[in-house]
Amino acid sequence: MDSIKFALKNGADDIAIEKNSGEIKQVRFANNSIQIFNVWNISSYDIFLSYKKRTVNTTVCGSTENEITNAIKKLIKYAKITRPNNDYFGIAEGPFKYRKITKLFDKKVADANLSDITESMINSALENSKNTAGVVYTENTERELETSSNVSGSEKSTAIKLSIRAFNSDEETGHSASCSRILSEVNPVKTGKKAGEIAKMVREPQKLEPGKYDVIFDPLSASNLLSTAGAMASAFFVDSGMSFLREKIGKKVASNNVTLIDDATIPNGYQSTSFDGEGVPTRKTKIIENGILKTYLHNTSTAKKYNTKTTANAGVIAPYPRNIILNSGKYSKEKLFENFSGLYITNVWYTRFQNYLTGDFSTIPRDGIFLFKNGEIVKSVKDIRVSDNLQRMLENTSKISNKPEWIIWWGLDFQVPTLTPYILVKNVNITQSRM
Repeated sequence: MDSIKFALKNGADDIAIEKNSGEIKQVRFANNSIQIFNVWNISSYDIFLSYKKRTVNTTVCGSTENEITNAIKKLIKYAKITRPNNDYFGIAEGPFKYRKITKLFDKKVADANLSDITESMINSALENSKNTAGVVYTENTERELETSSNVSGSEKSTAIKLSIRAFNSDEETGHSASCSRILSEVNPVKTGKKAGEIAKMVREPQKLEPGKYDVIFDPLSASNLLSTAGAMASAFFVDSGMSFLREKIGKKVASNNVTLIDDATIPNGYQSTSFDGEGVPTRKTKIIENGILKTYLHNTSTAKKYNTKTTANAGVIAPYPRNIILNSGKYSKEKLFENFSGLYITNVWYTRFQNYLTGDFSTIPRDGIFLFKNGEIVKSVKDIRVSDNLQRMLENTSKISNKPEWIIWWGLDFQVPTLTPYILVKNVNITQSRM
């Protein structure tokens, strides 16, 4: 690429240019009907550049060589007036060979009739609810990467994401979500049906006495917590003092039955890819194995700082997980609920940390929240908050179901696709969310 040569000629030490192009479609629906249909044709360049250990980056939403070279000129100008980044040690040296990951591209997703998908999801939810709202996304994109370190890679992919909320009243609601790279492995009827069934189960929710409760987390609510834990395994967040995993390599941070993995090579993984942001071939990495923290997630620079090898999780600026996977357990969903006494939480939002370094956080359950006694629902619950510690909850994870589900959590926070079963966590601290 001429832009790479131009950057090096003008003083850059390293440069990586990633082009993302393609088409994103979105259907938004409310009151049981489609309200908005959006189509975006995207073409952008993410440019990272280093100049005498000064690192800068930008995104150019354009397509001409002139726009890119102008952006590089500005980056070099800005780099000259910034301070050196003493934690920067370069980018990975290629060339590399990449293996093909299956189930990343499906022409049927690109050609899918989103109106039919949306309507089938709505209709299945309406079997048990009165109203629905939500969103459907599809992506048909190509990613191309070139760096000054002899890296060149390209990859096409598709993706589909569903999210639906079902209502019988303002307080009797259910939520369900699903995602896939290929059309045959996402089920809009099943997704809609689950949201409707949860809404139907909710009956005049009541307040709950604060205290310690055993909690079964649905895959939707579990994905929010597990993706957060996975993101905190990034060496960048560890170094920034924003991770409860700091200085705990080799130490126990979860129960023996918790094995948490990042895997960018898994077929049909929502963020699976053959190469990371530096062009390093991706791999499977055990973050936590049988409760023991095994590694942080690294790019080239953080790996050199920690005297280890990259885990192929670049972001050049910050490593991040691609797909977080909680290894399945031995219990069926039915067995998990058999004779269960405690809370079943189907969804959460507003997950916020009071102290990132210790892991103290709170999150607000929403939609279906149910109090169980001896395997039977006693009542629906409202206005509660989970106020606990993320490491303590991992340590108190006692049972895990045997059928995981792909979820990319529906909120606006940092989203990591998660393959997670139902999980049972003992002695979770529950407080009131409002008076």
